[in-house]
Amino acid sequence: MFQSTTILAVRRGGQTAVAGDGQVTVQQTVVVKSNARKIRRLYKGQVLAGFAGASADALALFEKFEGKLEAAHGNLARAVVELAKDWRLDRALRRLEALMIVADRERIFLVSGTGEVLEAEDGVMAIGSGGAYALAAARALLKHTDLPASEIAREAMEIAADICVYTNDAIVVELLGGEEG
Repeated sequence: MFQSTTILAVRRGGQTAVAGDGQVTVQQTVVVKSNARKIRRLYKGQVLAGFAGASADALALFEKFEGKLEAAHGNLARAVVELAKDWRLDRALRRLEALMIVADRERIFLVSGTGEVLEAEDGVMAIGSGGAYALAAARALLKHTDLPASEIAREAMEIAADICVYTNDAIVVELLGGEEG
């Protein structure tokens, strides 16, 4: 499990929101930054990507993934499969300690260095130390409210921040398919 962060993706009503907290923790004991930005817009703003894990590793992965997106002309599924293959087979990439959630308006994927490419089947996916809390909260909000994706993501992240010591309330939400809520 990667500590020091929480990333959550939620899809509802033609919108996809990806939210992340801002906390960076070193050696599980010291908060060294409280407002880190762990979500990026890629491929002409059509794809959102968030990471959990070592920051330098995540930056390398963002760059590699953006190249895969360009080569796949924005085809998210093809790009994540190609990234997972490279990540698993390339000796240097294999050492990277991170997980990524990537999403467009239609699909959400988790990508790992062990070659896993998992697609969200219920429109929600989370990673990081607070991921299980954010996931549970988002699923409940999806089931029992009419809130838009961005508000579900923000509310679920706030719940995770209240529970997980590695997740803070400096939440950033990026949205595809509408204005941020």
